[in-house]
Amino acid sequence: MEKRKIHIKRASINDAVSIALLGRITFTETFGDLFSDKKDLLEYLERTFAVDKIEKGIEKDNNVFFIAFMDKLPVGYGKLKLHSENKFLEDSNICQLQKIYVLQDFLSLGIGKQLHSCLLKKAIDLGFNAIWLSALDSNQRAIDFYINYGYQSIGKHGYTIGKDDFELYVMHKKFN
Repeated sequence: MEKRKIHIKRASINDAVSIALLGRITFTETFGDLFSDKKDLLEYLERTFAVDKIEKGIEKDNNVFFIAFMDKLPVGYGKLKLHSENKFLEDSNICQLQKIYVLQDFLSLGIGKQLHSCLLKKAIDLGFNAIWLSALDSNQRAIDFYINYGYQSIGKHGYTIGKDDFELYVMHKKFN
């Protein structure tokens, strides 16, 4: 069997449809069961992963998107938000790792690690002092992933979608 080829590139406006679809699918795979009302989930997906919204996000100077392909098939993406301050951190020269989403069938292939490396390299190359993120407190897989890469929990905040309230850990990593 031929080795599968993973390719990650900086996303462009041409990738917006793929990212919107990946966002909808991966969010539902990861968090869909946590919603008490599926209508709230669908409304969130429509709002957050609309193609127009993703296109506008890619065009913003403050955002950096990467998209991952396996044998030319889009299988995951990551998003970095530049100059994103956080109430738990005094440093203002920081950025936010907003998303690393990989389709469930491809999670075991190290694509999330490769996306993370691309996002961290970009943040360091741009001269940021640190990076932060929010991780759902019940998403142990993600928490363990980030701890493994040297992130530390520095606080917690709530987030409401529809009728459901979620608790998220704020984690950060300083660059040397």
